[in-house]
Amino acid sequence: MSVHGDIIAVVDPALAPYARVEAPEPRFGGEPGERSFVLEAVYEGYLLHYGMPRRFDGMDEDLRLLAGDALYALGLARLAQSGDLAAVAELAELISSSARAHAEGREAEAEALWDASASVLAPA
Repeated sequence: MSVHGDIIAVVDPALAPYARVEAPEPRFGGEPGERSFVLEAVYEGYLLHYGMPRRFDGMDEDLRLLAGDALYALGLARLAQSGDLAAVAELAELISSSARAHAEGREAEAEALWDASASVLAPA
């Protein structure tokens, strides 16, 4: 199964009607695996909050925020299961820093933050 299919399969069933059928290209590339899943899930949460989601469509603003939070939590929980506390801290800082960048009107900087953290968190 693709990372897209994996994410859709594990999100709350209430979000399933909003899932896009076509899988987007992975944002972070790399080999499929747990880290790829985490990065893609949390990035989708970020897009639900601040951009154009790639895996979901048709949600109102409130549902988008809740779905984004759910994907943040899903990714952090999956990463925490690995026991890699440094990676959990990196991902939590990324979520916080990208939210701060948007709040301060520095949206373009947020994508650079994602690229930098992805290089740290990418699957080996």
